[in-house]
Amino acid sequence: MKNQINRYTYREEWSEEDHSYIARCLEFPSLGTHGPTPEEALAEMKSLLAGILEEMTENNEVIPEPFGLRRYKGSLSLRVPSDVHRSLAIEAAEQGVSINQLILSKI
Repeated sequence: MKNQINRYTYREEWSEEDHSYIARCLEFPSLGTHGPTPEEALAEMKSLLAGILEEMTENNEVIPEPFGLRRYKGSLSLRVPSDVHRSLAIEAAEQGVSINQLILSKI
């Protein structure tokens, strides 16, 4: 179970409102733990997640796959207003690149 916990994606950030660090597991967006340091908040999150994963396993629930183990096609489909599309096409033409290359350079 410990190896599985370490495969998930975590973020820690300071919360001025809570006057502590908050750790989150991105695959479980409703979870959050607090701690006086990023390390302690993360340790709390991993401890909480271990219990949740154990409970989910016992209940035969589907456990989210870690982002790092998921397969991605490498393509996105994005809808934008026609005026934005036109602006991107013009900017790409001015730079001598494809719209795809232009958007990739912006992200």
